[in-house]
Amino acid sequence: QYLKNIHSLVRYLGISDGNMQEGSFRCDANISLKKKGSDILGTRAEIKNINSFKYVESAINHEIERQTLILDRGDKVTQETRLYDPSKNETRSMRSKVEANDYRYFPDPDLLPISIDQDLIKSIKDNMPELPSAKKTRFIDQYGLNEYDTIILVSDRDLSEYFENVLEDSNLNPKMTANWIITEVLALAKKTYLSVKDYPVTSDNLRDLLLYVMDETISSKQAKEVFERMWENKENPRDIIENEGMKQISDINELDKIVDNIIKNNYKSVKEYQSGKDKLLGFFVGQVMKETKGQGNPKIVNQLLKEKLKK
Repeated sequence: QYLKNIHSLVRYLGISDGNMQEGSFRCDANISLKKKGSDILGTRAEIKNINSFKYVESAINHEIERQTLILDRGDKVTQETRLYDPSKNETRSMRSKVEANDYRYFPDPDLLPISIDQDLIKSIKDNMPELPSAKKTRFIDQYGLNEYDTIILVSDRDLSEYFENVLEDSNLNPKMTANWIITEVLALAKKTYLSVKDYPVTSDNLRDLLLYVMDETISSKQAKEVFERMWENKENPRDIIENEGMKQISDINELDKIVDNIIKNNYKSVKEYQSGKDKLLGFFVGQVMKETKGQGNPKIVNQLLKEKLKK
């Protein structure tokens, strides 16, 4: 978790893009063992250039096992630099180091001293962005998000800004918005290998889509279909909904007539439902949706059917 926090921090501050696959963020792990109750650490080995959080854990665990076996045999651990091979889950010797001068460190006489005054420090502090830990607390307090969703959104500065841009100047439910981004947006982003800045669906267009869901212009199921079209073709949701005739039928009077007709034409199924076969409700819902070509508001359809089938 410590490494993940550092990784998030350097990305937030713009120090690095943190791309581990390209070597922008790597870890060196130093491992040494000591006997229980002792304050004296044994000889350490350094594992260089680990480029995955998972590999860091695996490399450390393997090195602990390796050094334990050496010490249990009564042998001495060699001070050295090692490499981790994830394909074999093992570390291999890269070069030995006996003294500090083996590291080839020496002062560079051509480098001038750098003076860092308080004004510079204050200027940097004043211009720092909101850091991940502070943003995490704010998202939980301000938007009522759970910790799991918050950690995902805050892990990427661009993603957290995308989330807040979607909510901007709207009465969207933050929890619904977060759920959409985490389940639908990130799923397609992972599938298409796109970073937030390259998303084909802008925050404005996603906001419009979610507003259509909220006011029941379209259903959640339809919204997912529209979103996929938006992602593939960079279309706005309004055009897709209008061109495909996807607008939900929410007029109670119109749906009332359709429901009455379905009940009238399925007398036997009505009697079976009223005798206790509650699962038949799905059959009636399906018939109404078929009649409305999938555009009937499911919430209203269910409500009308339950009311009328009781009679």
